[in-house]
Amino acid sequence: MLAPSPPVPPPAPGVVAAGVYAAGRRIAETSIADAGAWARKPGHVVWIGLYDPSDSLLHQVQEQFGLHPLAIEDAGNAHQRPKMEQYGSGLFVVARTAQLVERRIAFGETHVFLGRGYVVTVRHGPSSSYAAVRQRCEACPSTLAHGEHYMLYALLDYIVDDYGPVIGAIHDEVEAIEDTVLARSLEQAEIERLYMLRRDLLRLRTAVVPLVEVCRRLEHAETVAVDEYMQVLFRDVSDHIRRVQEEIDSLREVLAFAFEASLMIGQTQQTHIARRLAAWAAILAVPTAVAGIYGMNFKNMPELELQYGYFFALGAILMVCLILYRRFRAVGWL
Repeated sequence: MLAPSPPVPPPAPGVVAAGVYAAGRRIAETSIADAGAWARKPGHVVWIGLYDPSDSLLHQVQEQFGLHPLAIEDAGNAHQRPKMEQYGSGLFVVARTAQLVERRIAFGETHVFLGRGYVVTVRHGPSSSYAAVRQRCEACPSTLAHGEHYMLYALLDYIVDDYGPVIGAIHDEVEAIEDTVLARSLEQAEIERLYMLRRDLLRLRTAVVPLVEVCRRLEHAETVAVDEYMQVLFRDVSDHIRRVQEEIDSLREVLAFAFEASLMIGQTQQTHIARRLAAWAAILAVPTAVAGIYGMNFKNMPELELQYGYFFALGAILMVCLILYRRFRAVGWL
C-alpha cells in the first residue's frame, strides 16, 4: 500500500489560495514551500493567490519560482501603473481594479506573475475576490488546459468586467444630474459632486486604457508565444476595454455639458433678475426725480400755487410709472 501524502498545512497569512492543476483539473492544494517543486513537474501549473502579502511572503514566492527582484519590488509597492514587463521567460502584469465605496471610485491593484508552471496573483486595496474566476475556470477543464495564459486571460477579463457595475452606477447618477440641470440650476453640493465624478472617471480612464496595450502585446504574441485560440480571447478583452473607454469618455462629456448647461442656466437667471431690478429701478426713478425737484424749496416753481397741483403731480407720476410698467412687461423684463 502507498503511504498517504502528508497533509498540506493551513495557508499562511496573506495566502488566499494555492492550488495545483494538471490537464485543466485541480489535483491538489499546496503550500508556498512546495509550490516550486509542483511547478517544475511537466504538465502542472501552480495558481497562487495573495492578498496584501508581507515582504517575507513575497520573498518566499520569489525563491520558489525564481522571480526577478525588480518585479518583486514592484509587487510590494501598491502604486504601479498598468503595464506588462518581461523578465527572462516570465511575465509581470499590473492591472488596476475599481469598486464603488461610499459613492467614490476606490482603486486597487492586481499584480500577476506568470511563467512556465506558475501563476501568482498579488492583490492590493479594494478588489473582488478571484474565487469566482477559479470556479469558472475549473468548471471548464478543456479551456483551463491551455494553462497559464488562459488563467491570465480569465483574470484580465474578470477585472475588466468589474468595471461594468462601477460605470453603470455612475451612468445612473449622471442621468439624474442631467434631469436636475434641465429643471433648475445646480446647487453648490451638486456642482462639487459633478466635479468629483469627472475626476474619478479620469482616474478610471487612466487605469483602463493601458490594459489595451497589454492585451495587444499578448494578442500578437510579441512577448511570449501564445497559441491562436488564446490570441482571440485576448483580442476580445481588448475590445471590451475599448468599449469601457468609450463609455467613460461619453460620461465625462455629458458631465462637462451638464456643468456648462448649469452655468448657462445660472447666468440666464442672473440676467433675468438684473433686468427686473433695472426695470423697477427705472420705474421708481420717476417719483424719485419728481419728489427731488419739488423738494428743493424754490419759491418760483411750476404748478406750485395751483389748488389741485398736489393731486396733478401724483397723477402724472402714477401715469408715467404705469406706462413704464406696461412697457417693461411687454418686452419681458417684468
